[in-house]
Amino acid sequence: MFRRYFHDIEIAIESLLDNKLKSVLTALGIIFGTAAVISMLAIGSGAQQEILEQIKMVGVNNIVITPVVDLTEGESGENSSSENGKTQKEKFSPGLTMEDLKSIQKIIPSVHKIAPEIVANSYVVQGGRRVAAKVIGINNDYFEVYNINLGKGTFFSESQLEQGLPVCVIGANISAKVFSDVDPVNKYLKFGHVWLKVVGVLEKTDVNLSAAENLGVNIVNDNVYIPAQTMLLRYKNRALINSRSFQTGTGFSGGFFFSFSGGQEETSSNYHQLDKIIVQVEETEQLTTTTEILSRMLFRRHMEVKDYEITVPELLLKQQQHTKDIFNIVLGAIASISLIVGGIGIMNIMFATVMERIKEIGIRLALGAKKADIIAQFLSEAILISVSGGLIGVFLGIFFSRLITKFAGILTIVSPGAVIIAFGVSALIGVIFGFSPAKRAADRDPIESLRYE
Repeated sequence: MFRRYFHDIEIAIESLLDNKLKSVLTALGIIFGTAAVISMLAIGSGAQQEILEQIKMVGVNNIVITPVVDLTEGESGENSSSENGKTQKEKFSPGLTMEDLKSIQKIIPSVHKIAPEIVANSYVVQGGRRVAAKVIGINNDYFEVYNINLGKGTFFSESQLEQGLPVCVIGANISAKVFSDVDPVNKYLKFGHVWLKVVGVLEKTDVNLSAAENLGVNIVNDNVYIPAQTMLLRYKNRALINSRSFQTGTGFSGGFFFSFSGGQEETSSNYHQLDKIIVQVEETEQLTTTTEILSRMLFRRHMEVKDYEITVPELLLKQQQHTKDIFNIVLGAIASISLIVGGIGIMNIMFATVMERIKEIGIRLALGAKKADIIAQFLSEAILISVSGGLIGVFLGIFFSRLITKFAGILTIVSPGAVIIAFGVSALIGVIFGFSPAKRAADRDPIESLRYE
């Protein structure tokens, strides 16, 4: 029985080889349809991977509180009214401070981890090398909430954090540029006027964070991390800035002035001690309620001055992911239409082939072939066209995906599932759209087929 059907398949292959050009043109719809589906699914998988990596880097269940520096009149801590020709402040806000952080940690039970961030831009110097760097004052919770891993050395000890000792943990790029030929752990580098002892080096990350940076993620490879207390004691503490420092553009801390050479200038309107507070809650379900509590709490602590902004990066990224998922579904649907069009093309060509080979069908039926043999022959032709087109389309889809990544800079990931789906659909189309012409050929009367001119 199987040998009989194998003979039908041989006849189908001979027919396709005798009409190579027609077979190739028929398969084009399947080829490009399959390639389009794989490429679109690869773009979708790449976008999903980027979102997942960004969620990982912004941290899970994080709430980010950032200061609003330039507020319009009626919003800032410098709201004023005129009385007898003199300007008087109506409200004053202390800004985002370490006291806010301590209060949040103490009062809100859903808080799992909390970390400050104080940023200074300048240069690190060591052994004659001068490298631009961002120095960030933090605590050890910062590394956990942002999923930052240690490559070598250690994080900060409790005494280093509490006493504000001159120690640092550096990113992989800083280590490579400043300590290219030696182990940086326990070595020293200079930032500003202070020599910092390197206690740890972070693992290098290859994630492209161009989009995630807008949500508050730093490129850790180029950063130098120091205890927040070290930053406040030895570099800058905006809570202690006086009017003279505003005029000179320098920060006053610990009884002396210090200016960050080559860094970003401090604006006189920035009265916030901290550049950011990152709050991590226990569960995702607690994000919304915790955000509402934080907003009310800070509003009271800042004397009803809304000089801060609260964002939830994970929710923003998930919303972005949902939008991209819908877009990818639309792209996949559009690409699938080309597969359907290819299937319709196969059906049309097979109907035309049946009409061209009516006498051949009549002769086979007269010589003892069954209807099942005729169906197997023409159905095999349709399936062979769609399967071969699907295989070529798979290779083209992988090739197009790589071209998209190389020239468009869009991450694409070709998953085995996408290949199986695209190829499976192309083969199924051959069965669905090939069956009707095959059934029509098998139902023809042998005598009428032999008489057909």
